[in-house]
Amino acid sequence: MITKSEFTHACDYTKNIMKKNNIAITKEEEQLIEVADFGLSNLKQEGLQIITYLNTDRCCSKELILYPNQTCPEHRHPMVNNQLGKEETFRCRVGEVYLYVKGEPTKNIKATIPSDQYTVFHEIILKPGQQYTLPPNTLHWFQSGDKGAIVSEFSTSSYDEYDIFTDPEIKRSTIVE
Repeated sequence: MITKSEFTHACDYTKNIMKKNNIAITKEEEQLIEVADFGLSNLKQEGLQIITYLNTDRCCSKELILYPNQTCPEHRHPMVNNQLGKEETFRCRVGEVYLYVKGEPTKNIKATIPSDQYTVFHEIILKPGQQYTLPPNTLHWFQSGDKGAIVSEFSTSSYDEYDIFTDPEIKRSTIVE
């Protein structure tokens, strides 16, 4: 749960970082900014701000906006309605992003691990203009660097409500008091 003030601040932060970096969004898109705290009530540590441009039965396009050092918790996108889970490409546009997947654990990772609910530590560092594609059902999490980040996500259809998180306390919908 987040307060109305936290929600408003997250929306303002999103609009301002987009404007500062000359990434245009419409007034309608500003009204549809999603603020996800994953039910953990610590938005600036574990959360995400999302602008969804398009989500059809074939493809999806979003901007993922992160506060400095904000983490999108560990999760995967499973098969839904007999369709493979979401395949997604993250393209860093602003800031630095630390993406973690299965593989040889990286020694001295750049991210600060928010809790004991994280299990994959193979680090991929994305700087502006760099991208990485995750196959369907890939366990992953990511965190922005000290200056926050904007990440464009290009994917197959998105069914976020079916995402499976490592942390059993996570709820995909955000409640604003």
